[in-house]
Amino acid sequence: MTSTPTTVSMVALTEFEIIQHYFNNETHSSFVELGVGDDCAVFVPTIGKKTLVSVDMLIEGRHFLASASPEWIAHKALAVNLSDLAACGATPKAFLLSLGLPQQLATDEWLAPFAQTLQQLAAKYGCILAGGDTTRTDILTISITVIGESPAPIMRSGAQAGDIVWVSGTVGDAALALAMAQDQHLTFTDSLSDVQVAHLSQKLHTPSPRVKLGLALRGLATSAIDISDGIAGDIRHILKASDVDALIDVDALPLSLELRLAQVAGIDILPLALSGGDDYELLFTSSSHNRQAVLDAAANVGVHVTPIGNISTCEALLPTVRYCDDQGRVIDYKFKGYQHF
Repeated sequence: MTSTPTTVSMVALTEFEIIQHYFNNETHSSFVELGVGDDCAVFVPTIGKKTLVSVDMLIEGRHFLASASPEWIAHKALAVNLSDLAACGATPKAFLLSLGLPQQLATDEWLAPFAQTLQQLAAKYGCILAGGDTTRTDILTISITVIGESPAPIMRSGAQAGDIVWVSGTVGDAALALAMAQDQHLTFTDSLSDVQVAHLSQKLHTPSPRVKLGLALRGLATSAIDISDGIAGDIRHILKASDVDALIDVDALPLSLELRLAQVAGIDILPLALSGGDDYELLFTSSSHNRQAVLDAAANVGVHVTPIGNISTCEALLPTVRYCDDQGRVIDYKFKGYQHF
């Protein structure tokens, strides 16, 4: 059972008070022999399994809006890291937190909901906080390192000619929500119901890492990646690692009702669906012989998956992704994914 952060009355807290009151995890795990409170965490890997480690940094103004709530920020910070483990078919075990905190946020009002949300999400996916660092910064900066295990990790490098390209869930919702938050498409925003706005907001601020799907795809997926920067950018990582080409059918992209309404309203949704990023769905490949097995595995964990293209032999010096419609007509799409620099 994960402990609930203790409420304190101090207006401004020191580094060690922050750790003691909010991140002194009392949860125990056979994987984490020693966690918060020493110079190093001590892990005990499971025999027969490989240890997987991933790290992501989120910075205010770059990865989340300054107006975002502490609950949203905490959820997204951990969820995007768990999504990396999901793409590798790994079971989450522990995480480390490095928190760069502006002084005005070093209060119970901000830290209590942040820490509680972080712990609740960690408990949901069976991983615990095992250490980290806290320091004062000018802008909020969060870096999380996740540790997971898998007997046979799914990598980006296994895609083969003839494989089907799949994607989970729907794509483009987070990008549409961000555009709306930045006061774009105001007329369209006013036409949505509260439920529809809430759906888009959830996709942007509190994405669901596809951990169960990643585990279900072990032995079926030949390669996988989570969609953080958009399909158009992330598919290229698979192609480069596997030395193959891909053809993506843009009419097969799984779109939510909200995105289809945006399309009817005259909004160009293709850049949102292909290059918007922040979807944190799984983009993966599998042998065409395993088509039904993939559908069954996804259904068993309650996730919808959609075939959106095919892998072919690399025909040029560098791997290439091409786009077409459902009639096979070539689509000239030049945009790539989100760029961090």
